[in-house]
Amino acid sequence: MNFDYNTTRSELILAEYGRNVQNMVKYIITLPTKEERNKYAQAVIDLMGFLNPHLRDVADFKHKLWDHLYIISNYQIDVDSPYPKPTPETKEFRPEHIGYPHQRIKYKHYGKTVEKLIETAIQEENPERKAVMVQNIANFMKMAYVQWNKDNVADEVILKNLAELSNGQLILEENVNLNKVEFRPQNNRNNNNNNRNRNNKGRNNNNNNNNGRQRNNNNKQRH
Repeated sequence: MNFDYNTTRSELILAEYGRNVQNMVKYIITLPTKEERNKYAQAVIDLMGFLNPHLRDVADFKHKLWDHLYIISNYQIDVDSPYPKPTPETKEFRPEHIGYPHQRIKYKHYGKTVEKLIETAIQEENPERKAVMVQNIANFMKMAYVQWNKDNVADEVILKNLAELSNGQLILEENVNLNKVEFRPQNNRNNNNNNRNRNNKGRNNNNNNNNGRQRNNNNKQRH
């Protein structure tokens, strides 16, 4: 089975969570039972919190994540939320703050959420659903690796880490192509500007030298 998430790219509803989360939410909507939808929705909520750690300082952290889950689904997802279901017209709520759990994780750049997603994928019995979940998890792991380490990573490294974290229970074929994620240093633009400034300065100096030599030649000819 081939998985290609780049051929037809729909608009990102909440860009801060990325396309992988949006694809996961779309997948949850299609699950036939509420029990399944609830289980996977909680995993995605944990993932959304990992992607936006700054929200942990917000008083209604968990509530905001659940509201965002509904927004990403275009208010179509049918799950049991611990908060009132939002609508496009509803105002923000101010529920009591729920502390974020602090747990030890094996790889900081993947986070505890990836470990939970892997556990969920291992338990999935439907082969097709399992394959989609594993592909999405691997794509997210690649994005998290690049963001954390500020460096590019080969797909083989991600597949190896996935097999390790799942104790060999989740394996992707080596020829599978994960989503393209590249690290682009923010100072590249500044470096380019500095290079252009140095080049312009060099050209100006050359022009000044040439003008000076021309004036000396003209003076010699008049004398």
